[in-house]
Amino acid sequence: MAAGILERISDIELEMSRTQRNKATEAHLCKLRAQHAKLTRELIAQEEQANSKSGKTQGFEVAKRGFRVVLCGYPSAGKSTLLSTITDTKSETGAYTFTTLTAISGILKDENGSEICQIVDLPGLIPNNGGKDKSRGRSRQIMSTIRTADLILMVLDATKSEYQRESLELELENVGIRINKQKPNIYFKKKDTGGIKITFTQPPNPDITDLNEKMIRMLLKEYKIHNCDVLVRDETCTSDDFIDVLNGNFCSYIKCLYAYNKVDAVSLEEVDKLARKPQTVVMSCKENLGLQDLKDEIWYQLNINRIYTKKRGVKPSFEDPLIVRNGSTIQDVCSHIHKDFSLKFKYAMVWGSSAKHSPQKCGLTHNLHDEDVISLFTK
Repeated sequence: MAAGILERISDIELEMSRTQRNKATEAHLCKLRAQHAKLTRELIAQEEQANSKSGKTQGFEVAKRGFRVVLCGYPSAGKSTLLSTITDTKSETGAYTFTTLTAISGILKDENGSEICQIVDLPGLIPNNGGKDKSRGRSRQIMSTIRTADLILMVLDATKSEYQRESLELELENVGIRINKQKPNIYFKKKDTGGIKITFTQPPNPDITDLNEKMIRMLLKEYKIHNCDVLVRDETCTSDDFIDVLNGNFCSYIKCLYAYNKVDAVSLEEVDKLARKPQTVVMSCKENLGLQDLKDEIWYQLNINRIYTKKRGVKPSFEDPLIVRNGSTIQDVCSHIHKDFSLKFKYAMVWGSSAKHSPQKCGLTHNLHDEDVISLFTK
């Protein structure tokens, strides 16, 4: 069954590559993309079901510890060396491919020794040879683990062509991982009766998007949906965005940071060119260049705060902070400690930049800043 789906996927990809992109073929290509997404979702679902029946695990058994950053890339890009350099974990390294055969995790710490996030090193992905070798290696297990990430750190070899970045992005795209994209602002709900109702908050602009009522009806027909409500809230939403919505929870939207390693082996002009790309850091693990910039960028991309707790009459400990998302409230911190803690909450005393005066007596809705100190009082 899976082999048949793979053949159909390959046929669709071949037809898409042969079809010229223009206004006349726009609808046909969109239909092919929808078929490709459906078959890919079906293939992954079948593999997960087969693995669960046989007792095999779909992903690597690495317990998640706080915020997770996953290292993604091709063999010999320097992922294992990077993990060993920025964490206390020693991952096997060598001047040959596939030195890492399973997932290895380490903890990234700040200058005070406080834990920031978990770094997970995965085996290198095998280039799929233009789509002909989709089943090679442990790509499905790797992709399953990548889906659990709060941030993807794509490690690239600065001495190789830009194709490696493009091919990795395509690999992730094909399994429903959308990097550096927001979830489409489209409301979709299936119904039992009533037909199809399509609403746009603003009339679709053909210069901005290919999504219109005709395209939506064509895609709904492809998915055999005859009764539903569709509300497009953003005029920049495309047909690909609507296909993602139709595929439900298949797609994961994850931030991605590109790290070009081995910049000591290329010219300064090339380093400058790479450094100017968005969401990009240049570094050299061998020469210990740019690693602090990388740590700072990971912190920035995760968008997290350190919150320190304090008991009454005792000085706060700055060794083991609570790591929460930026914009978190005291209620979020209470939930982080225990799901029922907010039910017993009375008030909190807050020291730090979020307080108008130190200390400030605050309630559950108070927004906390990085390195705030709080003391919680219960009923």
